[in-house]
Amino acid sequence: MHVRSRQWLRARLLALLAALALPIALLAATPAHAAAKLTAAFTSDNYGSWWKGTFIVKNPNATAVTGWTLEFDLPPGVTMTGTYNGTSTTTGGHVVATNAYYNATVPANGSTEPYSFWFIGNGPIAAPLNCRVNGDKCDGTPDVPPTAPGAPALVDATAHSISLSWTAASRGDFPVASYDVLSGSVVLGSATSTSTTLTGLTPATAYSLTVRARDTRGNTGPAGAALSAATVDPASDTVPPTAPGNLRSTGVTSTSVSLAWDAATDNKRVAAYDVYQGGNLVQTVTGTTATVGQLSPATPYAFAVRARDAADNDSPASGTLDVTTGDLAGPGKYSRVGYFVQWGIYGRQYFVKNLETSGSAAKLDVINYAFENIDPTNLTCTAGVTKGTTADPQDPDQGTGAGDADADYARPMSAAQSVDGVADDGWSPLRGNLNQLKKLKAKHPNLKVVVSLGGWTYSKYFSDAAATDASRKKLVSSCIDIWIKGNLPSYNGAGGPGTGAGIFDGIDLDWEWPGSPDGHAGNHYSANDKQNLTLLLAEFRRQLDALGGSHKLLTAFTPADPAKIGQGWDLSRIFQYLDIANVQGYDFHGSGSDNSWEPNKTGQQANLYADPADPYPFHFSIENAVKTYLDAGVNPRKLTIGFPFYGRGWQNVTDGGAHGAWQAAGGAAPGQFAEEAGTRGYNNLITSVPNLTVHHDPVSVSTYGYTGNGGQWWTFDDTWSIGQKTAWLKSRNLLGAMVWEMSGDTPSGTLMNALDAGLK
Repeated sequence: MHVRSRQWLRARLLALLAALALPIALLAATPAHAAAKLTAAFTSDNYGSWWKGTFIVKNPNATAVTGWTLEFDLPPGVTMTGTYNGTSTTTGGHVVATNAYYNATVPANGSTEPYSFWFIGNGPIAAPLNCRVNGDKCDGTPDVPPTAPGAPALVDATAHSISLSWTAASRGDFPVASYDVLSGSVVLGSATSTSTTLTGLTPATAYSLTVRARDTRGNTGPAGAALSAATVDPASDTVPPTAPGNLRSTGVTSTSVSLAWDAATDNKRVAAYDVYQGGNLVQTVTGTTATVGQLSPATPYAFAVRARDAADNDSPASGTLDVTTGDLAGPGKYSRVGYFVQWGIYGRQYFVKNLETSGSAAKLDVINYAFENIDPTNLTCTAGVTKGTTADPQDPDQGTGAGDADADYARPMSAAQSVDGVADDGWSPLRGNLNQLKKLKAKHPNLKVVVSLGGWTYSKYFSDAAATDASRKKLVSSCIDIWIKGNLPSYNGAGGPGTGAGIFDGIDLDWEWPGSPDGHAGNHYSANDKQNLTLLLAEFRRQLDALGGSHKLLTAFTPADPAKIGQGWDLSRIFQYLDIANVQGYDFHGSGSDNSWEPNKTGQQANLYADPADPYPFHFSIENAVKTYLDAGVNPRKLTIGFPFYGRGWQNVTDGGAHGAWQAAGGAAPGQFAEEAGTRGYNNLITSVPNLTVHHDPVSVSTYGYTGNGGQWWTFDDTWSIGQKTAWLKSRNLLGAMVWEMSGDTPSGTLMNALDAGLK
């Protein structure tokens, strides 16, 4: 429903309840007045065939509190149908309800009345159980913490470490999440299980150690009994172990390597083995196997292992083992990456739902959601609200500070525009494209979605943001905070902490172009961009890996032009951080709205091979572009090539005996949209340009269409050229294909079907 109709329904229901004037059964909790906490009181109204359950959120504090979340469990036999004045999700009998935008702020010493959260209950009238508001008990009483764990026992000791174990604590109000090991009041280490190894200790030193439990809410229980333990004196043993032998790989995935080795020997005992990756210590184990994770796909790594005794004498290193991780697709398989453009929901009327109805979603491996911007002042990622400052494509400030939070997560999608046929309401914290992507991922669990930063008009401030170590850390942290952790800025009742979590599986960098003056008018660039881009990618990789959990993708849109590659992309270094480079396979030639590009001569925009008839002084082709990367030693299983799902066109084109190819022209042809002369999506092109005769050039492997002498000439991809190109990329063992962009395809996914078939 739209916002207006939902509010009307709520008003009618409230009027009905007032008119019924039935007796009220009050089941209220007694509120406490703990500072900075909210409370919630529950009431119920009986209407015979159903009953109304209401939570009145109260604020006993002297200052207003903005934002509240209720959690509770439905009693046995009770179900909940409709909910109002908030958004709820139910898992089994557990309900999580968040405020609507209009009742988010609870005034000082006030409540959410008259717009408190309520639901329609079925079954026996009973107060929900385990009620909490913003994590606190609804009645204001304090949490019950865990009990004390059992006394720790000594498992092992070395010169700089002590290993302990203990019996588990019992939970209080929340499950036990972790344990702290203390020496006096100082926390020496923490663990999520009932054992740990404390490291960095002083040799030959006695410690009195206790353990306390911490629950999932952060409440700590009392410490248990103490253990007196001492570290080893290094003077007691000066003989190191022998080197571990026969280091080998026992398993490889796209993001991990499993290792094994033969045991070392020692005059007393081997206490541990240290695993090194590229000279850096990455793991310590007590056995003779280890699995190193958080690696990048299709990337070479060097490993070595050292043994260590209890006195911390290190052995010589084992032999070095070189291992290359597997690629993202897997042997004999190919990845399919497609851009979904944020603004496609407007003139193009292309929604996330169209990815599903066309069948494309089932064929894609990665969706690149384009584009998000950099704040011009703070040099941080931003979810802007201004769609653009001007329609002039050459205005240097066209994209400065621009963005579209409305399309991203604030615009309610109708049922007809929704992936699952369920409309967004007007007050949920997540709506728009991002909510639809979330629904799409639920239908396709293996589908990954990455957020694309930059693009043609949003790359202005990359150079500034990448210029220093501090600015790189600041940019990356902000991007991860907004787009990976999902802390979307509040906007029109949408957004808030964590609302976008779980939507994006990584970050795609579309910096057009580092170190080059050939980007959008007004873009900042520097001779230092090439080095700084490498450092920026390293920082993205570091912070993404630090999140833990599943591997987060780091991809980039990279140029076909060898000059641009040389100016900004260090091919010898960047691929240790990148999972995929989507190599530009289009826009080799074209003419735009302002006729500033190549208005006077036609040219193929996505040819596989160089055309001997090409009269331009430079000869772009997909083959030449990929060769630049492969000649630099880039693993082909890191590369996709771009396929255009659109055409570029000219008008007033002479025949020249070549059906208009490479011939004189009179500027850009009329486009699909008035502001985009010279460009049409594939479906629009083949259905809206009259008398277009399609030609295939087997020499350059390119497709073009011509309306006749003096008419329009268009260069694009169709099923024929896609078939030829996919066969070629498979012959070169490339990772796969990338599409710019999905809205250009036919409603039935003609081009995506051809791409998918070609990559099987």
